[in-house]
Amino acid sequence: MTMPRRTAASRQNAPPRVGGARPSQLMFTHGVGSLVDMPNISTVIAGLDEWDINEPDTITEDRLLAAVRAVPGLGQVETFKSPPWRDPTPNPFDGWARVGVPVFPFPRWLRCTACNRLAPVESKLFKLELNPFHLDRTRYSHDCRSGKKAALVVPARFVTACPAGHLDEFPWEEFCHTKAPCSGSPRLRVNEIGGGSRSTDVQVECLECGQKMHVSQAFGEPGERLMPRCRGRHPHLRRFDHAPCAHQARAVLLGASNAWFPITRRALSLPVAGDVLDRLVAERWGDLGSIASLEELKGAVKYGPQFIDLRGEDLDVIWAIIQARRQGDRGPSETDIDLLAPEWRLLSKPADATPSNDFRVREVATPTGLGEFFERVVLADRLRVVAAQCGFTRIDGPDFDPDADSDVESAPLSRAKPTWVPAAEARGEGIFLQFREGAIASWCKVADASGRLASMRRGHEAWRERRGLEPGAGWPGARYILLHSFAHALVNELAIECGYSQASLQERIYAREATDAGEAMAGVLLYTAASDSDGTLGGLVALGRPAALEGLLSQALERSRLCSADPLCAEHVPHETEDSLHNAACHACLFVPETTCERGNRYLDRSVLVKTLGSTLAPFFDR
Repeated sequence: MTMPRRTAASRQNAPPRVGGARPSQLMFTHGVGSLVDMPNISTVIAGLDEWDINEPDTITEDRLLAAVRAVPGLGQVETFKSPPWRDPTPNPFDGWARVGVPVFPFPRWLRCTACNRLAPVESKLFKLELNPFHLDRTRYSHDCRSGKKAALVVPARFVTACPAGHLDEFPWEEFCHTKAPCSGSPRLRVNEIGGGSRSTDVQVECLECGQKMHVSQAFGEPGERLMPRCRGRHPHLRRFDHAPCAHQARAVLLGASNAWFPITRRALSLPVAGDVLDRLVAERWGDLGSIASLEELKGAVKYGPQFIDLRGEDLDVIWAIIQARRQGDRGPSETDIDLLAPEWRLLSKPADATPSNDFRVREVATPTGLGEFFERVVLADRLRVVAAQCGFTRIDGPDFDPDADSDVESAPLSRAKPTWVPAAEARGEGIFLQFREGAIASWCKVADASGRLASMRRGHEAWRERRGLEPGAGWPGARYILLHSFAHALVNELAIECGYSQASLQERIYAREATDAGEAMAGVLLYTAASDSDGTLGGLVALGRPAALEGLLSQALERSRLCSADPLCAEHVPHETEDSLHNAACHACLFVPETTCERGNRYLDRSVLVKTLGSTLAPFFDR
């Protein structure tokens, strides 16, 4: 991560490097518009306008590109690019250190840890000290102690945000002088008060006029907090929205999880229908797509190590495939936008899937004794997963519906309409379990009639209504809740046995009723993937063999019967004033890291799997 220079003269110098992040972190943790809280400073990831588009590599995934173009405001996107990166060398002054994702200091209000002075960067009270050899020692300092080392300066503890995606400084001066204007030029100091057990045990004081305000008054329910209207600021774009924002600014603790929620799309790379050359061109389109002539293609294949498997092939045919692919590159069909259905067809019929470098699956025997529940078990020895960032929200997370675009307003990634969006690719392995459609369909009728899920549906409708969305839309149904709960139970068991942490495992749920547009889907893909080109080591696939999987499934279901938080966990139902959209589930049983779950730990219930305390629903696996 680098801080861009703003003046023409300063661009001749290398921008200061202040930290680093992995490509996957820039999709799900520290993407565009997010705050990155480093040891001594805090920054915001700049918009795409500030990125060096000459550095990132192009990532190709046609199905995902079609889905991203269907997102409102992204119809003009032409390609995906990976975050800028060069392999580091021992010398921090080499060219690699000048390549990175641009960031801006935010918040710009800082506090001295020695004298507690509070002031913005522009006040010139504080000095930025760069350390290219030890990035964790980059900091701001304040020379406030005569004869002693300059004191450490840290970011102010609070910022403001709003549900429209805006982010701004906490209004320190205005907040401190809520009762009366300052009698002079404001000079602020913050004081820790009380026992310091709460983050809001802070008092801001004006050294000029003596006024004081307790920061806790900035928090609370709407109408109770002393906060102004949101100014519509986007610090990652260095601009304010032209239209006034209708929301009241909301105080947010620096580093709080609700300050940034990514909106992403992800897809599995599926084999391209056609002959071997068609598949080879598709797999290497990120490199082949920029070749301008047949002569350039011949030179690239002759000398480029990435094209070693194209040597000896008919390059005239390959050039014809490249030209045909360019002509048909735009205007995807409606079926291309459905990310789940094509994956389901190959996972549920692995014999029809042509093996490739990015997708290799094989069916194994279903565990003994579980044949009445599962149609088949498929091991994915090779998977390629591509994720793209389409936007982000603040305060309220998006409705993570893999079948539809989020209807929550997304904040922009750039000032102009982007022609590319950041993406990351990873390779790995997985286990796919297909449920028997007859068993699923008959159980769903029982579950819908029992009323067990009625309270969750009411909570879902109230949750959407509070966010200004259509209450009845987006309900996933009993089928999804069953498959989702099963996936979480199995992830917890796999993490114990396979050597990968819970956060390294991810789920992909295929839950859909049969319609005129397509067949019914009822399956779960659990996979792990890494950004390394070789992928992962096979530890997850090894647990998909019949003997190992049978024991894991039995243990996962048995563990779901009783939670250490019972009876509170088993008796929990969503309240209409809460955002907890789950029944019998908690951190002690079904919850997993947010990087693992595609729905933010919502729509979970142990009682749909097995018998739990107090449940009257006939569970799927106990019938």
